[in-house]
Amino acid sequence: MNLNGLPIISVLSDCVTIVQKDGIKIVRVKHDKAEAGISLFGGHVVSFKPIDQQDVIWMSERAIFDGNTALRGGIPVCWPWFGRIAAPAHGFARSSEWQLIEHRENEQGVIVSLGLRPNDTTLDIWPHQFDAVLNMEVSECLKVSLTVTNTDSNAWTFSGALHSYFNIADINDTAITGMGDNYLDNLQSGKACLGGNALNFKAGVDRVYTQPQECIDITDPKHQRTITVKNQGDNAAVIWNPWELAINMGDMDDDGYQTMVCVESTLHAPSLEQGKTLQPGESHTLSTEIGIKA
Repeated sequence: MNLNGLPIISVLSDCVTIVQKDGIKIVRVKHDKAEAGISLFGGHVVSFKPIDQQDVIWMSERAIFDGNTALRGGIPVCWPWFGRIAAPAHGFARSSEWQLIEHRENEQGVIVSLGLRPNDTTLDIWPHQFDAVLNMEVSECLKVSLTVTNTDSNAWTFSGALHSYFNIADINDTAITGMGDNYLDNLQSGKACLGGNALNFKAGVDRVYTQPQECIDITDPKHQRTITVKNQGDNAAVIWNPWELAINMGDMDDDGYQTMVCVESTLHAPSLEQGKTLQPGESHTLSTEIGIKA
């Protein structure tokens, strides 16, 4: 996503400004090593562009920036659950207004920290106390970390994902490796399947890989690069491309699926009750680190 030319709301430092896109404020980072942007609405990364590279992150041309609708593309923060195991789908974090906590910068890069705490809306949906902090570390690589802390007097359970959309030249030429062999196929009602440790695309894919390797590679020959994805704090990697089902998505071009693929750092659970439990005072961090190799 091109953030240049958007109206500047405030200048926070030589590297960090806040710009406006329709109804949404975006923290824009410009550093010698990379450029990036994260929306305060949703705590949503919308761009990561290492120097001399095309954007690594895919945003839909039809994404709705009204400050109410979850953004299509980028890195949605799915929390306190992932999927449709509760309502709203993928939780409330991606449609909540996050607060800028701090930003730090040096010659190595920039760190932007956002925070989310309970409010009347979140408590109506999920009646628990929490503290969520999202860090975006911008350098040659992009690291996004979601740390959630139970500030309640009782334990609660959760799941979640960093639902990364990657910008590729052509899904038909793209290959993914490193996700492991075992997966649950959501296009077959969650059927357990065994596949090879390489994935090429000829149709829609919606899979939960349950034993991903430390590094997942997205090979994009037409862009002459491989995107590397290193996830931590997860128990699965979700790979998704809607293919012809994009025609049913009002915020995505019918052929938008051709230039995107999702590889998601996921804390997967079949139900909210079967999610990860945090006792009062405990924390958990879910992260993804995204890089480029030629």
